[in-house]
Amino acid sequence: MNLAASYEQWKSLMVLGEEIGFFKEFYVKFYQAFLENNRWLQYLEGVGTTLLTTALALCIGILLGVLVAMVRTAHDQQRPGNHNPLLGLVNIICKIYVTIIRGTPMMVQLLIMGLVIFKSSRNFTAVGALTLGINSGAYVAEIIRGGLMSLDPGQAEAGRSLGLGYIDTMRFIVIPQAFKAILPALGNEFIILLKDTSLITVIGGKELLHAAQGIYGRTWEAMFPLVGTACIYLVLVLIFSWFQSKLERRLRQSDRR
Repeated sequence: MNLAASYEQWKSLMVLGEEIGFFKEFYVKFYQAFLENNRWLQYLEGVGTTLLTTALALCIGILLGVLVAMVRTAHDQQRPGNHNPLLGLVNIICKIYVTIIRGTPMMVQLLIMGLVIFKSSRNFTAVGALTLGINSGAYVAEIIRGGLMSLDPGQAEAGRSLGLGYIDTMRFIVIPQAFKAILPALGNEFIILLKDTSLITVIGGKELLHAAQGIYGRTWEAMFPLVGTACIYLVLVLIFSWFQSKLERRLRQSDRR
């Protein structure tokens, strides 16, 4: 008897209310959650959307985070009595952005973006990625700013004494040194970002959790789709953590040299 035939036989017995044993019941629920009608393809499609959303949000978050961190660091490191009013204005805007994003729940931000600001858009995944990126940018900015402020100010002064401008000094001297210090915190933020992609399902984003919800909505059995989804997220996080630890070891080895 092949797998599909066993499934159909045991499922029909379950429908009739007969006792079929734990293993057979487990198999029926597993089969209908992952194998029936090739439902595993829906999970695979959801993983693809999740990774795409994470990558887009990651790019937006890093870009915003670096810009905000550089503006706030440049403002804080101005010499006394030599304050740039334009830089001060931009710094206030950056502080308001960080305060609002960090002070409001991600779910509320997603609902505002999906149901108010972009209510006419049907590209829910792109809206979700944009929202996640804007949210992540505020946290990345504070992580990077903390790393930049922790460095000896003499590093930046040495770069300027060599004729480098502010941008080149940050790019070639300050940021590479700060990156090593903030890598664990950045990695943690990116892991949170990966898991937060599950929230875009509230505005219609078709990521991994959305696939699981669609499946248990048809099978009326939530445990296997949800546990399977949790396991997939766990595997993705473990893979990302492995790459992060490998990068950290390589950076430590370069320091010893």
